[in-house]
Amino acid sequence: MNFDLINDDKKEKALLVAVDTGDYDAEVSIAELRELAKTAGAEVMAEIIQKRDVADGASFVGKGRLAEIAEYCQTNDIDLIIADSELSPVQVRNIEDETDTRVVDRTTLILDIFAGRARSKEGKLQIELAQLKYSLPRLTGKGTSLSRLGGGIGTRGPGETKLETDKRHIRRRIQYIKQELDGVERRRNMQHSRRKKNGAVAVAIVGYTNAGKSTLMNRLTDAGVLQEDKLFATLDPTARKLTLPNGQQIMLIDTVGFISRLPHQLVDAFRSTLEEATYADLILNVCDASSEECHNHIKTTNEILESLFEGGVVDVPVINVFNKCDIAENISDIAYPYKDGDACVKISAQTGEGIEDLLTAIENALPQTRKRVTLLIPFDKGSLTAKIRNDGVIYSEEYTADGIFLDALVDITLLDTIKEYLK
Repeated sequence: MNFDLINDDKKEKALLVAVDTGDYDAEVSIAELRELAKTAGAEVMAEIIQKRDVADGASFVGKGRLAEIAEYCQTNDIDLIIADSELSPVQVRNIEDETDTRVVDRTTLILDIFAGRARSKEGKLQIELAQLKYSLPRLTGKGTSLSRLGGGIGTRGPGETKLETDKRHIRRRIQYIKQELDGVERRRNMQHSRRKKNGAVAVAIVGYTNAGKSTLMNRLTDAGVLQEDKLFATLDPTARKLTLPNGQQIMLIDTVGFISRLPHQLVDAFRSTLEEATYADLILNVCDASSEECHNHIKTTNEILESLFEGGVVDVPVINVFNKCDIAENISDIAYPYKDGDACVKISAQTGEGIEDLLTAIENALPQTRKRVTLLIPFDKGSLTAKIRNDGVIYSEEYTADGIFLDALVDITLLDTIKEYLK
């Protein structure tokens, strides 16, 4: 058996195991699993990809290969086996019994990372809901591992006391969390309604995890969002006001990052958060231009977006933002739209390169809600000047004998009211 050894300086010694059935690129997937494991705090000692037509229903990798894995775990003091697929309770129990090593699957690992990243009450509730839903059908047949106490990857979340309770208690907890999140969603819908009523414009930043969304948010708004070279460095959405070069003010919203084969429990749990994109007037799909998987990442993001929109059609304008172009090779070959009609901008959120082009693209993509005009407003119509000042931007203001001469950016809903004063 050939293990690809990897050096790292983390704590728990982990072995990554994948089964290549040809359904997806196993090499790319296990590389992503490696980053997930490092993000969770594991020292990845080795990884193995087993080629099979289908994963073995009892042991995932097959009896012979499992014996080899058991030997490797004992020889190298492996603390944790991480499977690059969703495992059944039977598979987990059989692998643990054979290897005497704790086992988590890809879904459990991602849920664990999310549990450690959530900060808001809503985020914590969403994660707990996803974990409880995932653990509920796995109570039967999970054996002593359910009551096992202690730290380590895959043990964070609802808490040991919840994991030791019966299904009835977990179902009650799930029902309670759903009610709490329903209330959060109602409040969010009210906020969206008020925003639309007030004519506020929202731009949602979406994209693959670690593509630089938080760095871009900080570059544009000085939001102070945590930015790390880790998967899912930030989880809770952030909203900040941004004034475009033409004076238009928009609300910029940073959302949770996506990942290939994102567990459906997380998609369901974070649906209300992810749906920020469906309420937006414009979507910025940020991708890492330096990654060889750049266009696959864009595709993954678009597929998740399509699942959120009614009818599976993203009917909001999209700008593909190719970030990290300062370190990307052959950027001219990489940066092209994923879908016809989508705009495309190359930037570096880290250095600021291309940011002006991005702001121009945002201005061009947004529906026109304001128009720059020159006006001569009579002194007895001073209330109009005040309204323009409150709802728009006044670039210059001059008092003349005939009235107030303005160069201003005004809301288009005012054009009929001020048309007789246009110059």
